[in-house]
Amino acid sequence: MKLVSKKICLIGDYGVGKTSLIRRFVERQFSDQYLSTVGVKISRKTLQIPGSEASSDRELKLLIWDLEGRQKFKAISPQYLQGASGAIVVADVTRVETLASLVGHIRMFLTVNSTGAIAIAYNKVDLIDESQAADYLSRVHLDGLGQTIPVYLSSAKTGLNVDTIFAQLGERL
Repeated sequence: MKLVSKKICLIGDYGVGKTSLIRRFVERQFSDQYLSTVGVKISRKTLQIPGSEASSDRELKLLIWDLEGRQKFKAISPQYLQGASGAIVVADVTRVETLASLVGHIRMFLTVNSTGAIAIAYNKVDLIDESQAADYLSRVHLDGLGQTIPVYLSSAKTGLNVDTIFAQLGERL
């Protein structure tokens, strides 16, 4: 079995649930207590990536960088993005302003990593009804970013699509 290591970053405004998504994925836990990330926190998790018939399965070691979302950190964020193979850009569906910030976060990532893989997580869908979630999905306009970006409805609290987001991003890497 071949081991491959890749850096991915979780980016987004403060309080969107980046740390909670990582904690749900890596530790299988959720806490309602809000703890603001200061600077960057790095977590690790190894995934099994199925191979094709011609190749064997691989282990993918994800180095998951949780980047602070506060405005004052934005000036140095590009330095932390260097060397990343992918990113999960997170928005909080209960705060419309975080949805409006998505394109800016994606552009910042692509400026540093023009060929990096990206996924979008609309987090905290457990706090809204299904029709609102569908409405948010219809509002996404990602034209002109140079790639197709998958969008997921997620909930760190319930675990909805958390493993799927990381696994599918890992497969793309």
